[in-house]
Amino acid sequence: MIKLDRVHKYFGDHHVLKNINLEIQEGERVVILGPSGSGKSTMIRCMNGLEEISAGHIFIDEIELTHKTKLEIARKKCSMVFQSFNLYPHMSVLQNLILAPMKIQKKSKDEALALAYKYLDVVGLKSKADAYPNTLSGGQQQRVAIARVLCTQKKIILFDEPTSALDPETVQEVLDVMKEISGQKNTTMVVVTHEMGFAREVADRVIFMDDGQIIEENTPQAFFDSPTQERAKMFLSKIIK
Repeated sequence: MIKLDRVHKYFGDHHVLKNINLEIQEGERVVILGPSGSGKSTMIRCMNGLEEISAGHIFIDEIELTHKTKLEIARKKCSMVFQSFNLYPHMSVLQNLILAPMKIQKKSKDEALALAYKYLDVVGLKSKADAYPNTLSGGQQQRVAIARVLCTQKKIILFDEPTSALDPETVQEVLDVMKEISGQKNTTMVVVTHEMGFAREVADRVIFMDDGQIIEENTPQAFFDSPTQERAKMFLSKIIK
C-alpha cells in the first residue's frame, strides 16, 4: 500500500531522511517511534506529499507520488490527522465533516450527512454535531478531526503525533478512538507517536528511527522486550521504567 524506495530529504544542508526503504501492506498498522528530530514526522509528511522528497521514490497503492500525482493521491487514497486539529472555527462540527465529501468527492448532501453522523457516533460525539470547535475540549476537537478523516473513506490514514497537543487527561479518549479504528481490516494506519502503550497494544509493526534513518523494525513484543540495536535499547531505557 505504501512503498518508500531509497528516499532522501534535505532541508537546506540538513539531511533529514537518509536512504529510507520501507514497505507497508494494506491493512497493516505501523507505529513509528523515535526521539525528537529523528525524522518521524518528516517521513510521514512525505508519504502524502506535504513534503517533497529530495531523492528516491514513494508509491501509494502502486501509484508513484510526484508533484503531478500528489493531489490525486491525497484526494483518493490518503488522509492525515495532525497534531493541531485544523477544524474550521466558523463552521459547526457537522459542517466541518460534510465539507470534503461534498466539495472534493462530489457526494450528495444526504450521503455526506449520513457519513458524518455515522463517524461522529464512532468517535462518541454525535451529540456535538451542531457545536462549534471553540466550545469543545482539545480531546473532543481531535476526535472530530478523526471523524472528518473517516468521512473521506480513504484506504490510508496517517497520524502525525495526534495526542501531542492534548492535556494528559484527554489523551486516552483519542487513543481509544484510534484503537477502535485499528480494528477496521481494510484501513492502513501509520502513526507517529510517543505513546508507548498504544504502540505495544495496537501496532502490527514498530519502526524505530534516529538521525533520519530506520534503526530497527520489529513486532511490538520483540521491540519492547528485546530490541536488537543499542540505540533502541537506550531510547527505551529512558522512557520505560
